[in-house]
Amino acid sequence: MAQSSSTPLLVEVPADLNLNGLLAERVARRPDAPLIERRDPGAEAWAPVSARQFQAEVAAAAKGLVAHGVRPGDRVALMCRTRWEWSVLDWAIWAAGAVSVPVYETSSAEQVSWILADADVSLLIVETAAHAATVAEVRPGCPTLREVLVIDDGALAQLASDGAGVDDAQLASRAHVAGLDDIATIIYTSGTTGRPKGVLLTHGNFVRLTVNARARLAMVFAIDQPRTLLFMPLAHVFARFVNVLVIPADAVIGYTPDPATLLADMASFRPTFLLAVPRVFEKVYNASEQKAAIGGKGAIFQRAAKTAIVYSRALDNPRGPSPWLRLQHKVADVLVLSKVRAALGGDLVWAVSGGAPLGERLGHFFRGVGLVVLEGYGLTETTAPLCVAVPEKVKIGTVGPPLPGTDLRIADDGEIEARGIQVFAGYHANPEATAQALVDGWFRTGDLGTLDEDGHLRITGRKKEIIVTAGGKNVVPSILEDRLRGHPLVSQVVVVGDQRPFIGALVTLDADGLPGWLAAHGRPAMTVAEAARDPEVRASLDKAVEYTNRAVSRAESIRKYRILDRDLTIASGYLTPKLSVRRLEVLKDFAADVDALYLDDRS
Repeated sequence: MAQSSSTPLLVEVPADLNLNGLLAERVARRPDAPLIERRDPGAEAWAPVSARQFQAEVAAAAKGLVAHGVRPGDRVALMCRTRWEWSVLDWAIWAAGAVSVPVYETSSAEQVSWILADADVSLLIVETAAHAATVAEVRPGCPTLREVLVIDDGALAQLASDGAGVDDAQLASRAHVAGLDDIATIIYTSGTTGRPKGVLLTHGNFVRLTVNARARLAMVFAIDQPRTLLFMPLAHVFARFVNVLVIPADAVIGYTPDPATLLADMASFRPTFLLAVPRVFEKVYNASEQKAAIGGKGAIFQRAAKTAIVYSRALDNPRGPSPWLRLQHKVADVLVLSKVRAALGGDLVWAVSGGAPLGERLGHFFRGVGLVVLEGYGLTETTAPLCVAVPEKVKIGTVGPPLPGTDLRIADDGEIEARGIQVFAGYHANPEATAQALVDGWFRTGDLGTLDEDGHLRITGRKKEIIVTAGGKNVVPSILEDRLRGHPLVSQVVVVGDQRPFIGALVTLDADGLPGWLAAHGRPAMTVAEAARDPEVRASLDKAVEYTNRAVSRAESIRKYRILDRDLTIASGYLTPKLSVRRLEVLKDFAADVDALYLDDRS
């Protein structure tokens, strides 16, 4: 196996080009072409907003920020769901020469207080009055916070009105204040392993990375008007990267704040590429399967899904699919696969999946459907992607080679280390953590992986999450968790067993997926608590555990599992906004359930 992999830079960026210049170039290239599309609440149609119009709205908001006393280098925070207003304000903060600090709208008062105080935020813009009330609780602990504006109370109109007296020359000078090495944003980590740290990302991180990613993924944008619908939280670096990427890619972007309406929104927006986490693809597959089963076509769906997977695997063979397989695939497409494409909007060709491994089964299924899922890998500290599978050579099961301008290497203990154009400048006001993470210019990711002969990276686990059983066996929990979570009844999985005699698992049931599964299997409606005791539900989960265990050795396999009495959610504090499990919190609060795995044979 290779121990290092590098991809040279494709595009050199002028030294004086910051994020404001990137937007100005887009406006100069295609001033009247749409840049975003937005939809008023309750409306069906999406209204286009040209690049010129978007820039004007950004400028009006930026003038308002100047009028409200925002100076170059000041920190302005945003606490809002994924809405078009978020994007206008983010670009306005940069246009005013300031630094944006995103805050998840689901954050607790304590988390909000920490970020506002640690980042020295001077002005905060929130979405709702409820968010403003959360901030009011902790206002005394935020000494630099001068003002709070509320989007739902007309913050953008207020900024435009208040900034009417700021002249264009002053704003133009602000746009050139920041250089490539200056901080553009401070994004706080999700805090799965402790208090959130402020990641310092520069204008250069975003500009260099998006320009080079656009060049490397040219096939994704090789149509007249590429389109994407963003539903992930804009406070997260993954969504933030795409929100900038659409500028050099000349793509159109739409925003939807509610993942529950994603499929309906995709049907009306019709994206050509999508950014998502594996859970979204799992839910699309499971929902399609259950819908077919309820309609008495479960067997047809299963045959079509198998054909799609076999067909996709054959695409990796130099000879390609046989004539007989191509015919089977055409039949499967007419009966099933075309309906899956239609459910995704009809025009979706590419998707980028990150945050966790997608799994080879789903990767091949969706490619057989006609949607190529490009798996990627990255962290907040790397402005999102370090690697993305390339359209010309997709190797399902890997996250592809390094992006241009990126070097990767595998340390002796298997840890992935990286350096390149996207690696952060350090942690805000935390030199100790910076020194631990950045060693001689190499960022220690904390993740484990391997590189194949083509330099493509495969993620094998998280260094800090390795479980060591009482027998001394090292177990990577993510392999088991990702595989078991693919079952339509399963919402979350936390594998346990550190210093225990065997591996066990805590499992939660998916309340949204349960009714469809019960109907598809001829079972009466029941609550999640009732389902946890139902013999057929347990039998299905037993089979899922058996399937999961095929991926590992006997010593690494799940011997017992326990269904928790409630799901793990963002609201309960057990999931981060990007849906990663806060393992330490779960193990602390469900310690009795973990103990029961090893004490109660009836679990």
